[in-house]
Amino acid sequence: MATLTDRNGMNGCAATSPPPRTLVLGIGNVLWADEGFGVRAVERLHEAWELPAGVTLMDGGTQGLYLLHHVEACEALIVFDAVDYGLAPGEMKLVEDDEVPAFLGVKKMSLHQTGFQEVIATARLKGWEPRRMLLIGVQPEELEDYGGGLRPIVAARLDEAVTCAIDELRRLGHVPRRRRGSRPPEPLSAPAISRESYEAGRPSAEEACRVGDARFLTLLPGEKG
Repeated sequence: MATLTDRNGMNGCAATSPPPRTLVLGIGNVLWADEGFGVRAVERLHEAWELPAGVTLMDGGTQGLYLLHHVEACEALIVFDAVDYGLAPGEMKLVEDDEVPAFLGVKKMSLHQTGFQEVIATARLKGWEPRRMLLIGVQPEELEDYGGGLRPIVAARLDEAVTCAIDELRRLGHVPRRRRGSRPPEPLSAPAISRESYEAGRPSAEEACRVGDARFLTLLPGEKG
């Protein structure tokens, strides 16, 4: 399991001041297999935990700079994402504070980092100074399967990633509560793209071509369909 040291003294901070306004953000594209890890992680968190008023949970998808005002409004930021660490598929690693790349031109770590870097860089140019940032990233196994779901080795990390986020929220002074025998009153995103519905409803490879429109794949130059 990934571990996190309290090197910033957040426990002491939480004891003497109100918990920071915290944004828990999942980014990714559920259409491309393990690319959807961040979105599925916030979905799992929403299903299992009730969060206090000072915490905002958001499916950020691939919105990029449209997330700017949400980032500017928070004092602490926790991000779930599929991250290309160059590790074995399914390995999870936590990146903290200034180690979370917040500017363009560095080696690409996150599969969404171009947009997310721009959000962080723009927010900081406008004066945003977070008390805390944490990236919870998992190394993907498959990214080229259009319409595919999480691979088992990546999906197996969802609960661990959620636990890391809950532990961080507690360090910040928040008090999450586990849901007891009830589902959330509202889904985090459209029910049709929830993991259960999305993966269960996927047609077979025979029914839906994975690489393009089968009607045009065998045409020769000059032929008409």
